[in-house]
Amino acid sequence: MAKENKNAKVVYYSETGTTEDIAKKISQAEDAALYRIEPEQPYTSADLDWEDSNSRSTKEMNDRSARLAIKNGKVELDGVDTVYLGYPIWWDQAPRVVNTFIESNDLSGKTIVTFCTSGETSIDGSVRQLKAEYPALDFVKGKRLNGASVSTIEKWISSLKK
Repeated sequence: MAKENKNAKVVYYSETGTTEDIAKKISQAEDAALYRIEPEQPYTSADLDWEDSNSRSTKEMNDRSARLAIKNGKVELDGVDTVYLGYPIWWDQAPRVVNTFIESNDLSGKTIVTFCTSGETSIDGSVRQLKAEYPALDFVKGKRLNGASVSTIEKWISSLKK
């Protein structure tokens, strides 16, 4: 059995399991530990109704200062050089719970490789937003990986290391 890659960690937020599936494949490809970002107050389906201007997710995404409490906010990152940070795209951005994670952990000096899942939206807007909010951090624009196979993910990771 191979030793776990202690230099990388896969951190992700997922509500429907789509982003979680990709995170697990990245973890497998990199032999890296997984960490799931979980809001302290779970979302209901009504909370996630993006067509309802009064839904919890809509209100949070319309408030750039919104920060959600998360379970186990601190994650062990000593010795970690690369953090793969994954999330679904909400309103062309990372969900606010991702901001809470970033602000709760010391990511300075780490390479943060983003990845996302989305029906149609690219990762570009979310990475621009993260770079603008956290200019001292080293964000690498990853890609949208909906339904990607392990071999596709391995090729993508390999391309990042060149």
